[in-house]
Amino acid sequence: MIGSLDSNVPPGSMGDKWTQHKFDMKLVAPGNRRRFDVIVIGSGLAGASAAATLGEQGYNVKVFTYHDTPRRAHSIAAQGGINAAKNYKSDGDSVHRLFYDTVKGGDFRSREANVHRLAEVSLDIVDQSVAQGVPFAREYGGLLENRSFGGAQVSRTFYARGQTGQQLLLGAYQQMMNQVHAGSIQLHTRSEMLDLVVKDGAACGVIVRDLVTGDVTRHSAHAVLLCTGGYGNVFYLSTNAKYSNASATWRAHRRGALFANPCFTQIHPTCIPASDEFQSKLTLMSESLRNDGRIWVPTNPDETRSPDLIPEDERDYFLERKYPSFGNLVPRDVASRNAKTMVDEGKGVGPLKNGVYLDFAEARDRIGASTVYERYSNLFDMYQRITDEDPTKVPMRIYPAVHYTMGGLWVDYHLMSNVPGLFVLGEANFSDHGANRLGASALMQGLADGYFVISYTLANYLADHLGNQPVPLDDPVFNEAQQSVDDRMKRLLSIGGTKSVDHYHRELGKIMWTYCGMARDKAGLETALREIPALREDFWLNLRVLGDGPMNQSLERAGRVADLLELGELMVRDALDREESCGGHFREESQTPEGEALRRDDEYSYVAAWEWGGVGAAPQLHKEPLTFDSVHLSQRSYK
Repeated sequence: MIGSLDSNVPPGSMGDKWTQHKFDMKLVAPGNRRRFDVIVIGSGLAGASAAATLGEQGYNVKVFTYHDTPRRAHSIAAQGGINAAKNYKSDGDSVHRLFYDTVKGGDFRSREANVHRLAEVSLDIVDQSVAQGVPFAREYGGLLENRSFGGAQVSRTFYARGQTGQQLLLGAYQQMMNQVHAGSIQLHTRSEMLDLVVKDGAACGVIVRDLVTGDVTRHSAHAVLLCTGGYGNVFYLSTNAKYSNASATWRAHRRGALFANPCFTQIHPTCIPASDEFQSKLTLMSESLRNDGRIWVPTNPDETRSPDLIPEDERDYFLERKYPSFGNLVPRDVASRNAKTMVDEGKGVGPLKNGVYLDFAEARDRIGASTVYERYSNLFDMYQRITDEDPTKVPMRIYPAVHYTMGGLWVDYHLMSNVPGLFVLGEANFSDHGANRLGASALMQGLADGYFVISYTLANYLADHLGNQPVPLDDPVFNEAQQSVDDRMKRLLSIGGTKSVDHYHRELGKIMWTYCGMARDKAGLETALREIPALREDFWLNLRVLGDGPMNQSLERAGRVADLLELGELMVRDALDREESCGGHFREESQTPEGEALRRDDEYSYVAAWEWGGVGAAPQLHKEPLTFDSVHLSQRSYK
């Protein structure tokens, strides 16, 4: 039984908490660090930066990634930029304003202390990345260039063309590989974590499967760091890479780690609309395009003319009309819901009438076509390859799609879960973004956690374990965990049904998008709570896993979809329990007369942290109350 949740937020004023706490925490002397073994699962920005930092400090680090190279981590897909409160434009930015924008953008459902630390550390991230050689865009005079993103009225987003995530990952990757070469990091590629090992309530290792040989192995350590990203692929169609999954965090959840705010899913407004029902994923166009692109739909639902032939007075620039202060740069949840409204009213554009226009004609007239193309060339080229439409001549077509997940394993201020020794970094935890993530903050959180937070908080935990040896690999807890993994794989292989893994994944995605997507209501969520268990039961009766050799991608996907079937039910349950609207969680029953999200702070100002109850059993809800001492609660307004 889990007791009350302790966030471990230190005392003191908000601006001094992290600085003072870094001094107050326990340290591990350099000569003692080599006595500690640390496992890192995932090699994206959070995992690579954490591994590089800990390896350089002297810890013995093992990194596991299911990719053939860490360079393939999904972090590369965050193209638009990374926030930092450097105020290079002298337009009013500050650490406090970035903190405020993040708390407000998350609709007051994040932990203040974690968010303020993130805003503070943002200053160091850019300096660190520049020192690594990340090729950020620069002004003519040599200063780093930046631009605006949704949810802000200042320019604080630093970028490397439309490849920011990729360039930042290369920086972290080279730092990590330097430590691999030095011998402080052991890198295991094509390896997937299938279970967390817990002894006496504390994390002590993992069970891993080699995706090439099929060998299942055990690995023991003093601490385990999960840096495995989000769970957007529960919807099947999303902007996530097809390999992205929730298995590492879900297996940890089944071992006792609380899962927090699972229903908080971000819908990104600038995705290329689906072209047919057989698509397996969606492609994201960077939010940076909203700096120069204007979003509109024809006022006539029956419009058939080419967009360039539609006069201005027959266009509805609906975001500029409804939100004059922020215009096209309203937060993602606001932009997404308004685009959905336009399409639902029959004003959608494109062959399937399932999109809205993102138009660069005004920018071309203002700054020239060559300048616009220079800013977004790789995005324009990608769009043209996919749609065979040239966005320099005709407007892009965009529509919202599942993108980022703000929920994740519950962690305290130290990034440690309720399972001692299990730390969770980046998108895999819940801590910083509330109910809606501001654009350009994903890269920021991953690198903040990995470069500048975990080295302090991990040392604080390990200091009390100096002299303790890792749990032996022949300990009964390892035997039990490996046996559980073996039994699960044998069960999946032995079902012998007639339906593919993708069939069940697609069906789950339809349920999730229909009833727990951009808009939710009680009746739909209750329907989903009936349909998902029925689909899961059919999965275990009628699934067919192809092949029986060691390298079996069908078996890999089957295990991940089995986890998503359980996670999807928890997401729906969380959405049903939270009878308010906030950020990306929009309950139809809770909205203002203008159709905006209506929070209920008197009842739902808390983190919902769910305890695993077993397959088909009701999970137990634990609540961490949220208090706001530095930012006053208010109804969000971007008008």
